[in-house]
Amino acid sequence: MSEAMSARSAEHPVPQEVTKELAAVSSNLARHSLSDDARAIARQCVMDWFAVTIAGSSEPAVRILKEEFAADGGAEMATLLGSGEKVPISHAALINGTASHALDYDDVHLSILGHPTVAVLPAIVALAEAEGRSGADLIAAFVAGYETACRVGELVGPAHYAHGFHATATIGSFGAAAAVAHLMKLDAGTTATAFGIAGTLASGLKSMFGTMCKPLHAGRAAENGLRAARLAARGFSSRPDVLECAQGFAATQSTDFIPEAAFADPVGGFHIRSNLFKYHASCYLTHAPIEAAMALVRDEGVEPAAVEHICIRTAEAADRVCNIANPRTGLEVKFSLRLTVALAVAGYDTAAFETYSDTVAAEPVLVRLRDRTEVAFDAGWTETQAEVVVTLSDGRTVKAYHDSGIPAADVVNQGKRIRTKFMTLTTPILGEGQAAELADAIDGIEDAASLGQVLELTQRAS
Repeated sequence: MSEAMSARSAEHPVPQEVTKELAAVSSNLARHSLSDDARAIARQCVMDWFAVTIAGSSEPAVRILKEEFAADGGAEMATLLGSGEKVPISHAALINGTASHALDYDDVHLSILGHPTVAVLPAIVALAEAEGRSGADLIAAFVAGYETACRVGELVGPAHYAHGFHATATIGSFGAAAAVAHLMKLDAGTTATAFGIAGTLASGLKSMFGTMCKPLHAGRAAENGLRAARLAARGFSSRPDVLECAQGFAATQSTDFIPEAAFADPVGGFHIRSNLFKYHASCYLTHAPIEAAMALVRDEGVEPAAVEHICIRTAEAADRVCNIANPRTGLEVKFSLRLTVALAVAGYDTAAFETYSDTVAAEPVLVRLRDRTEVAFDAGWTETQAEVVVTLSDGRTVKAYHDSGIPAADVVNQGKRIRTKFMTLTTPILGEGQAAELADAIDGIEDAASLGQVLELTQRAS
């Protein structure tokens, strides 16, 4: 425990009933208590989510899910982004959640070593639409769910992820449950019960990275949280101490249990202040190497034909996440340190999701660079640190370092970058005029009486 945490714990003792206290923190969060930065970043998260969900709405995994659920029928209550189809609320949470993670282009938070927005937002967007809730309600519920996911992530620490669990799926289920419970205005006790239901439903394995199951994890987290909160509201029973009890979530899924971290005050007052947005359409642990490689191209004039050898130095954790040595498919490319660095060196647009294809994986220039690349892991580095060292045919050795884990200091400029990303991803689908109208609507979402008009703008242009 750090000195700061020790001092804080002495002044504010860490609660023994962790689940109940986290439920109380979540249910008591009020919109007026949010800082301007927290609300601004929440809106940016919403815009980013709409962008990646619309862009991912025609991915094969999404098509298969739609076909599967179409056979079940059900009440047409919530919108599928991209198509405008109406489906049951739980189906919308699952399918939109899967679509939003299908391109692996969604935002990240290091507290959970995963993707909180795609687990939390699909559930409350579907429910808010069906129940006619306001945009202001949506933002408050989203932040409540986001903060809960981060606190649970801090509670079970990095050991949960290192053991093989995909935190987006597991921890994300608690975040989604908190958000839905907040939107439904459930009290703290009922919210704790919802956490119990979410905890027993939570699942997701990192071994599925590179397959359609990874985006499914996000959809299932949203569906789990939605189901958990709605069942709790109906009186469905569960343990209200799922996080800390014997054979509970922490005991079975992590060797870490750090309540003082879960209840510590985050930088800026809210965990969402440290949200990290993606500007490359690949696993976030590849972003620091990509940025370092791009710096070498830009600053040192590195050209693919002149490369004799590349060494990527990064954290050991990346070996179990994104070290596919010989990727054959577009999905596998997203989880290959070697090939994503090759893309950067060769000048490919790593922000364009069409770059990550089976055809690109086999490009001779990229294969040559891939096969001249080694990866060295450093136990002392964090997952967001990387150094790329390139040996050139003229005998020179050049290197660059990047840390992708530093949140943007300029929130306004970050919003501009997110809007640019939004327009890039949605214009081919919606058309420029409709995409811009949707972006404006999301910017003003806190003033929206309901989400109906916003969601109408997500339907693919005819």
